Amino acid sequence: MRQVHLAVLLGFAAFTTALPSPSRSNDHRSTKDAKVLILGGGVAGVIAARTLHSKGIDDFLIVEARDELGGRMQNYTIGVPGKQYTVEVGPNWIQGTQTGNGTANPILTLARKHHVKNQYNDLDGSITTYDYNGLKDYRDVLDTSIEQFTHIGAVAGERVKLQQVDLSLQSAYGITGATPKNMYEAACQYYEVDWSPDQTSWIASAWNNNFTFNTDMGGFSDQNNLCIDQRGFKTIIQAEAAEFLQPKQVSLNSLVTSIAYSGDGVTVTLKSGTTLTADYVLCTFSLGVLQYGDIAFNPTLPSWKMEAIQSMVMATYTKIFLQFEKKFWFDTEMAIYADKERGWYPIWQNLDHINFFPDSGLVFVTVTGDFSLRIEGMEDSEVQEEVMEVLRAMYPNITVPDPVALHFKRWHADPLFRGSYSNWPPSFLPGHSENLRATVDKRLWFAGEATSLKYFGFLHGAYYEGLSAGEEIAKCVGGPTCAGRKHLDSVVDASPYPFVSITP
Repeated sequence: MRQVHLAVLLGFAAFTTALPSPSRSNDHRSTKDAKVLILGGGVAGVIAARTLHSKGIDDFLIVEARDELGGRMQNYTIGVPGKQYTVEVGPNWIQGTQTGNGTANPILTLARKHHVKNQYNDLDGSITTYDYNGLKDYRDVLDTSIEQFTHIGAVAGERVKLQQVDLSLQSAYGITGATPKNMYEAACQYYEVDWSPDQTSWIASAWNNNFTFNTDMGGFSDQNNLCIDQRGFKTIIQAEAAEFLQPKQVSLNSLVTSIAYSGDGVTVTLKSGTTLTADYVLCTFSLGVLQYGDIAFNPTLPSWKMEAIQSMVMATYTKIFLQFEKKFWFDTEMAIYADKERGWYPIWQNLDHINFFPDSGLVFVTVTGDFSLRIEGMEDSEVQEEVMEVLRAMYPNITVPDPVALHFKRWHADPLFRGSYSNWPPSFLPGHSENLRATVDKRLWFAGEATSLKYFGFLHGAYYEGLSAGEEIAKCVGGPTCAGRKHLDSVVDASPYPFVSITP
């Protein structure tokens, strides 16, 4: 392996301060710092760069704020000395794999190519259920909940055929007679819908699920594989980058603060004061960063773009990892805890399992949405106290020890992400999605999981969006004209409001 490629695999540690010279040796030489600036080195950014390279365009620069590539694919080494394990604080699963010789999820393809170890995770079949009094078998309720979610998806398909308006998942459960009536039904609903149902689109959540998991709709498979590779899940994107990226094509530890754009090109300013110029810029920032206004655009983004950005939801998904001296919990892969308050430390996963990390003493519990934001404002010791109250309620007849290690990532508070991944609310329309990924002045491009109509929220959504953006930008670089991506000046209702005006 050549030295440069080894350095890429190690996260470009040797090249974190180097910025490229303006001169490039390729077929599309630019008098600017680059033809294309790719802002963000996550899945979308790296796949866009790979696509440009495959088209013979190497005059690009990936600008990444962190000290390595991978974006939200982040891991953490947890455990006491001599018993440490790499766990994924960000994306953890290959969601939808492959059915027979059918289309493979591109994330699975990358994992196979780079020998990243992953294991089938039996999310529905290997499960134990609890409430605050201990073991409580309500797996029949879970089976019913799974059937209800499937039925709701089918009804959503009928609404699409009839061109009926979108509603929330909460409305969907009510309309189909499936509103949870007790805490067990609520916990099982949460297991299927871990975001707030009133903030989640009925129709979009159905197609999002079907296009990934339902082979009749072009999905990959209904299987989920958990990444257990001790190099970290990020290896799939870092190893892929190692095959084509040169050190001069990456600038790490480079935080973007502003982007100026015009018909002549773009100028990106970094926190260090360095400016970079290009003909085109691809923004792969998370939706949360765009919503928070962390990046100053000059001129300000047009109203149609801002409406699209602010109309989607950047959700937060938090895994709280704990290590104990030895395992005392359920032997299944998964567990559900039902509490009087929906979302109170409800989903548990056993990592000390023969399929994952046997004898590791590892287990994690997941919280989402407002609960994630709540614990981000707490001390780790306070979170541990609450988690242990739940565990001790689940096991009232044994002495449950304190953990020897605990860790969770504060995604919402991280200024580089402002959340975990996007969620489509009922007020977000396909026109908004079109505008979210549309170009501004044919110079400013956008890509990421949030811009994917079919696969928003998924790693493979980021992959496909990076691929698409790279192909379209390559056409612009190759000239002589650049079509860009069209937008709607206004996203309007299908029917007019019954009022002429609602203002004096």
